[in-house]
Amino acid sequence: MPSSSDHGVPSDLGALLDLISRAYSHTVKLHGPVAKGVCWKNADDQVLRYELLLQAIAAEDLNHTFTINDFGCGYGALFELLADMPLMSYYGYDISQEMLEQARKKHKDPRAHFIESPIATETADYSFVSGTYNMSFGAERRLWESYIKASLEHLWAKTAKVMAFNMLDNASPTRLDDLYYASRQDMIAFALSLSPDVDVVDDYPLDEFTIYVRRVETP
Repeated sequence: MPSSSDHGVPSDLGALLDLISRAYSHTVKLHGPVAKGVCWKNADDQVLRYELLLQAIAAEDLNHTFTINDFGCGYGALFELLADMPLMSYYGYDISQEMLEQARKKHKDPRAHFIESPIATETADYSFVSGTYNMSFGAERRLWESYIKASLEHLWAKTAKVMAFNMLDNASPTRLDDLYYASRQDMIAFALSLSPDVDVVDDYPLDEFTIYVRRVETP
């Protein structure tokens, strides 16, 4: 297991996370606050991923205020889909300063808060992660997996109701260099170690899967 820093991030990955931060800062400077600026192929696929994550929101909450953690928020594209909902507060986290600057310029809504941090700092009803763990730049697999699980464990501790995240599927027939493809069975087992209430969705036209982890009320 990698050692941990004071911020809950394995110290072994400090240089790699810095490289990832600089890579995303470069892409958003090159393309601007659009899908390609966060390395997505197109906006339609980006929105589909977000819509699947937002299915985690309980119907009753759609008529009341709730809070969101968006881990790896980029320029805040998810907030655009939330803006018309009865949202009380949205917390977007990213490690790229340039991404956060773009997010703050784009979203002036006082409910939106953009925070430079490798971990979630606020507790929210719902926590979402879209594509955040995809780019690994060829990091040693076991090290990257340890980082992902430590990161999700910390995010789960900051989640009051549901945490939802997507991962590229290692069963995909085609793979790109520098991206991490996860074992579905391994990630389901990990999710079940957090809560017995876990759902998986994979019937959408992308080489990935989405996992929902729900809090179970204790008597």
